[in-house]
Amino acid sequence: MINELMQKFQSRLASLSERERRMVAWGGIGVAVLLVFGAAVLPLYAAASRTEQRVEQKRQDLEWMRSVAGELHAAGPGGAQAAAGQSLVVIVDQSARSAGLGSTLTGTQPSGTGGVRVRLEGAAFDTVVAWLEDLKQQYGLIIESATVDRGVQPGIVNASVILRNPG
Repeated sequence: MINELMQKFQSRLASLSERERRMVAWGGIGVAVLLVFGAAVLPLYAAASRTEQRVEQKRQDLEWMRSVAGELHAAGPGGAQAAAGQSLVVIVDQSARSAGLGSTLTGTQPSGTGGVRVRLEGAAFDTVVAWLEDLKQQYGLIIESATVDRGVQPGIVNASVILRNPG
C-alpha cells in the first residue's frame, strides 16, 4: 500500500515541470520546519513558562517567610510548644518516636520540678544525643539532669533524663 502511494507520488512529481517540482520541494521543507517547531519548540516554551511561574511562586513564598520571621524569632525557642498547646509529656513522647527512639522509650512521667522524666533502654547513643539537641532547638527544653549507662553492645546506652521548660 505504501509502495503504491510512493509510486503514484513519484509519477505525479515526474509529470510536473521543473518550477512546480521546486515549489513542491520548498513546500515540503516548510511543512517539515513547521512540524519540528510544533513538536519540539512549543513544548519547550510551555515548560519554560511553567518554570517561570513556579519561580515566581517561590519568590512570593520567600517574601512571606521573611515577613513572618520576626514574629517567629520573637516567640523564642519555646514558641513551638506554646503554639502546639501540648503538654511536655506529649511533646517528649512524640519527638522521641519521630527520632526513632519509640521502641527504646520505657517510661515518660511528670517530674516534681515541672519537668518530665524520660527513661530510655537499649538506645543508640548518637540518636539520643541528636534527639536531646532537637528538643533544645525546637522546643527550648533544658536538660535538668541526665544519667547515661553503657549498654551491652558498643554505642548502645540506657539513659534517664529529666527535661524541663526554661524559666
